[in-house]
Amino acid sequence: MEIRGTTKVLGIFGNPIRHTMSPFIHNTLSKELGIDAVYVPFGVENDIRQAVAGAHAMGVSGLNVTVPYKQDVIPCLAEIDQAAAEIGAVNTLVWTEAGYKGYNTDMLGLTKAVKKEGIPIQDEEIVIIGAGGASRAVCYMCLREKAKRIYVLNRTLTKAAELAEDMNRLFNTEIVVPVSAENASAIPKGAYVMFQCTSLGLKENDGLLIQDDGFYDMAKAGYDLIYNPAQTPFMEELMKRGVPVSNGLSMLLYQGIIAYELWNGISVPDILCERVLCYMQQKLYGANIVLVGYMGSGKTTVGNLLCSKYQMKFVDTDQYIEEQQNMSISEIFRLFGEDAFRKLETEALEELSRTCFHTVISTGGGIVLKEENRKLLKKLGTVVFLEVSPDEVARRLRGDTSRPLLAGDSEEEILQKIEAMLAARLPYYQSAADHTIKADEKTPEEIAEEIHGI
Repeated sequence: MEIRGTTKVLGIFGNPIRHTMSPFIHNTLSKELGIDAVYVPFGVENDIRQAVAGAHAMGVSGLNVTVPYKQDVIPCLAEIDQAAAEIGAVNTLVWTEAGYKGYNTDMLGLTKAVKKEGIPIQDEEIVIIGAGGASRAVCYMCLREKAKRIYVLNRTLTKAAELAEDMNRLFNTEIVVPVSAENASAIPKGAYVMFQCTSLGLKENDGLLIQDDGFYDMAKAGYDLIYNPAQTPFMEELMKRGVPVSNGLSMLLYQGIIAYELWNGISVPDILCERVLCYMQQKLYGANIVLVGYMGSGKTTVGNLLCSKYQMKFVDTDQYIEEQQNMSISEIFRLFGEDAFRKLETEALEELSRTCFHTVISTGGGIVLKEENRKLLKKLGTVVFLEVSPDEVARRLRGDTSRPLLAGDSEEEILQKIEAMLAARLPYYQSAADHTIKADEKTPEEIAEEIHGI
């Protein structure tokens, strides 16, 4: 990225700040949208007022604010959005002539995230676990979205009571009820949407705030504001019961996107939001491996071995297309032709690029023929070409009648067709690939080990 005198400067204040995902989100958005901006983390040791004044004087266009300054930054602002004032925390600053205006995009991002995840709020009974700053934003959102009743669970009852009193007064209601963690059984039996807002789950040996199995039996949906690790003990409890539950990565994304929109006066398309979320998942939880090669090169076998050994997910693009179209590849070729099938491959890659992480993707033999597909494959993950000789392909496919491009020919004709097709496709495989493995004389296990070592 080239930084010029015209480049807009954005950033984040916090302490510690080393592991923040925010630069990844915002710099990815700028790259994808072609906006001349750079986002930089600023570690602020103690004097937030001086940092804010200095940033404004230098013309820093926008800032995020994270722990421990979301409350302390408020007196430094020229103006504050109503919702941020009511929540009592600011995480986004927008430059104005008089100073910065503060917003709370955490609450707005959570609202968008739960709607995207299909988590109901209106007329629902809610349990919020924890009573800290994050819990305030969750409670505010639930009240604004017209929840039926909200129970705030916390180890210290007085802290839960303070939060409940503040929110009840703000919304002129009495539906927010404080409950101590040791008295969780006092919550009436029912079906609850649960929000986990404590730090439990960040560390490997963390347990649960509530140990009673009966408590989790009441969950109808859940959301954990923690996003790393991908699964927390709270999430695992709900998943064991078949309850839909999500982690906080979508909230992190959407609060960032709303801030980015405020700074740049734009609306970020949903399709880009999905793509950036997938990039974040790949960065945090594991990138994808994409296997390309001619039919019979062993992509499916090797892919399944990688998945079983390294706990990755598996997608076969041909099978994916068959499921989407509700017909076999042979039928698609017969009814609509090869060009129509290649278009379906492109659509499949575009969708997978928005949804796949820590996944092995086995592709159809001709997917590399379109330049657009080769670019999408590179975006999707590390591309590995399994190179196999024509003789070995013919041997492996002998008697296989399911391949539409090799149907109805003699063995000699099939070998000639394979030789011609491989010669024509080889430059495209090589162009698409990040790595090439000659797979003729290697076992699938050896190939899987080699790929894992890349």
